Amino acid sequence: MKTIEIRCTNNNSITKFEIGITLAEVFFQLNPKMPLPPVAAKVNNEIVSMSYRIFGNKTVEFIDITSTAGMRIYTRTLFFILCKAVHDIFPEGKVDIEFPVSNGYYCNLRIGRPVTEDDAAKLREQMENIIASSIPIKRHQRPTEEVIEMFRKMGDESKVLLLKSLGRLYTIYCSIDDYNDYFYGPTLTNTQDINVFGLEKTYDGLLLRVPQRNNPSKLGDLIRQDKMFEVFNEYHQWQDTMGISTVGELNQAIMGGLSSGLILVFEALQEKKLSRIADAIAQREGVKVVLIAGPSSSGKTTTCKRLSIQLLTNGIRPVGISLDDYFVNREETPRDENGEYDFESLYALNLPLFNQQLNALINGEEVELPRYNFVTGQSEMSGKKLRLKENEVLVIEGIHALNPELTSQIPQHQIFRVYASALTTITMDNHNYIPTTDNRLLRRIIRDSKYRNCPAQTTLHRWASVRAGEDKWIFPFQENADAIFNTAMLFELAVIKNQAEAALEQVPENCPEYAEASRLLSFLHYIKPISESQIPPTSLLREFLGGSTFVY
Repeated sequence: MKTIEIRCTNNNSITKFEIGITLAEVFFQLNPKMPLPPVAAKVNNEIVSMSYRIFGNKTVEFIDITSTAGMRIYTRTLFFILCKAVHDIFPEGKVDIEFPVSNGYYCNLRIGRPVTEDDAAKLREQMENIIASSIPIKRHQRPTEEVIEMFRKMGDESKVLLLKSLGRLYTIYCSIDDYNDYFYGPTLTNTQDINVFGLEKTYDGLLLRVPQRNNPSKLGDLIRQDKMFEVFNEYHQWQDTMGISTVGELNQAIMGGLSSGLILVFEALQEKKLSRIADAIAQREGVKVVLIAGPSSSGKTTTCKRLSIQLLTNGIRPVGISLDDYFVNREETPRDENGEYDFESLYALNLPLFNQQLNALINGEEVELPRYNFVTGQSEMSGKKLRLKENEVLVIEGIHALNPELTSQIPQHQIFRVYASALTTITMDNHNYIPTTDNRLLRRIIRDSKYRNCPAQTTLHRWASVRAGEDKWIFPFQENADAIFNTAMLFELAVIKNQAEAALEQVPENCPEYAEASRLLSFLHYIKPISESQIPPTSLLREFLGGSTFVY
């Protein structure tokens, strides 16, 4: 009997197994003590399914749902089970998994009539039946032309276009009983591994609810996000009009030489959106402060600069103030759970001084602005004095700009709040959505590598901390915005692909960040490239790619 050696990091063991053993069998035999059952594993720092067979010496780390990768796999399997349920209950119907909202995912159920509460209840019951039936989720590898023909007969043109554009000889797809589907990442191996989910009617479709990552025995809180929903829905409708909603359709347009026209139209759309926001500011009586917030790599800085130009066209002169200059002295900065200074905390800012100076400026008084000395960690007076004129407004960019506590002492009717974020609306196909966080992470990897001498490995290592700060200080306040500006471009991933891949390929295999780098590289391989030379110098993407008209 041929054997292989597996090093398991969960229990620091080195054990010999029969060649070709599955990860599920390895876990059963090793029985490493884990608080929750594994949903997948890292094999030589790559995420794979528990059905993966091992034919050589490997290092293995089993992961559960509380990891980012584990939650992704759990959620992907939920998508699969929902699609199977729709296939069973509405054989002629279709479901599109479109975007994240309200701690879940909005799904467009297309059954030829309005969706009802009863439809949601029937689908929820069928999903529960599928889960209770403990059906194995099988993986199949067949020649791509056969898989394409299978999906064509199923009427799934989004997968047909995607697979045709990839040019692969073989394709792996999955099945639950008689239902076949395609996902660009691992799934769970059995439907019984799903134990917490929710499904209900929302707006004109369905909301598929998922567990909390840090407390997977409970669903995420059901919150209304009407403004976010409206932005996502508007862009999906616009993309449907353009005939480009999925990566397969985008690839087809790129290969057909249509990328230049697509870029021109979408850049014009963004400019039109900014123009409308500037018009809304001008038309609202008494506005003296414009606050712009958004998460990391959302393009806040370029949004601020381009919105300032649009304000000038309305006869309003923008005056910029940096929130960074209102940091408290370093020794007064709050600390996080690890005892480190928490510079992302709202209370790292001198809120009384900020409110006092804004009130003074709104009332026509002169103030001396502070300056934060990042070398000494002390707040100093800058010597720079400011008084607002009749046609001037303050424009302030920062992560806390939507938090009402930031401006608690300012008359609210004099504030206009803008939320800027890369709300990715293109999907891989009808059942594979693209996380908005991936879009921003790729932007940040390029920016950090290009301008901050920070390799992709470091950016990936820091990303979890960045996301935790966003969850705490930014995302809860999205709905406070008077206007939401989507900074993501329909064609963006095709443009940033080359620079992102070059940075990601430098991540070494022997570091934990390799798993995420490998996932992102695999994802980018689905997308045909567009030369960045086609992007205008005023484009928001130039903030990350370089070559911008604006000075940063």
